[in-house]
Amino acid sequence: MSEPQFGEVQMHVVKPKAPVIGRIVESTPCMKGRSASYVRHIAIDVSGTPLAGTFRAGQSFGVIPPGENEKGKPHAVRLYSISAPTWGEDGKGCVVSTTCKRLIDEYSAPDSDEHHLFTGVCSNYLCDLKFGDEVLVSGPAGKRFLLPTEPSAHNYVFVATGTGIAPFRGMVGELLEHPDGPSGSEIHLVIGVPYGTDLMYDDWFRDLSERHANFHYHTVISRPDVGRRMYVDQYIVETEDPFHRMLADERTLLYICGIEGMQVGIYRLLQTLGVAGSYLKLPEEGLDLAEADHSVIKRIKPAARCMVEVY
Repeated sequence: MSEPQFGEVQMHVVKPKAPVIGRIVESTPCMKGRSASYVRHIAIDVSGTPLAGTFRAGQSFGVIPPGENEKGKPHAVRLYSISAPTWGEDGKGCVVSTTCKRLIDEYSAPDSDEHHLFTGVCSNYLCDLKFGDEVLVSGPAGKRFLLPTEPSAHNYVFVATGTGIAPFRGMVGELLEHPDGPSGSEIHLVIGVPYGTDLMYDDWFRDLSERHANFHYHTVISRPDVGRRMYVDQYIVETEDPFHRMLADERTLLYICGIEGMQVGIYRLLQTLGVAGSYLKLPEEGLDLAEADHSVIKRIKPAARCMVEVY
């Protein structure tokens, strides 16, 4: 089986220091129900700018929030994963979208009574924007976390945690809702979240799984109301059919997206299943990932059939 080919992509057509103006055309909650998290599906119209038609599913775009940082300098660009297929939300590549989670947390100093609330500069700004509001955008960025140029030559295991679901909304949509017809590839999407109400785009994925027999949607809840806690790596190890078969198949591509550190469990499960060499470039031969610390894990590079995007 030949390695996947990704073709040429456009990069940094619009640079952060010279952003263009996009306009909000959608901002809607994308959670399954009431949740302690606040996540919105946000679509931005970039028609009439150099960005129109330049994005591919799996890439990201930049947002430049207004104002200055604590040093009095303009805020730096923040990158957001694209959650639309290559043809955009509008079918013409002019409306790009993302899955944005508000960052709200409390800072507490150790050995001190000091504490205060802080919010994400860009995430809350972006989630506050309304239909018609202008936003400064740049991009595209990313050249490897993409679907291959011959999608039907491969099968897919997509693994996400939290808002890491964003690129897979675009990729799954591209595979199954392509204007030339749906892909016949075997596709498995595994999404891990703390609570069932944290599932994003849940109705849409369930509908796709009902309409396409080759698409399988797996939800993994780490803090369920009842039953056992489960994480995505545990779920894959314990679900022999289909994952052991899929990961041993040389047609399979593995995509991992979510919080930094999630790859630790995934890398270890690949070694447990005896397929680490198919997806990873280990820094030293015979490395036991069960005993490896985070500094060693960070030195592991994905091989040709593995795509990793963590934040």
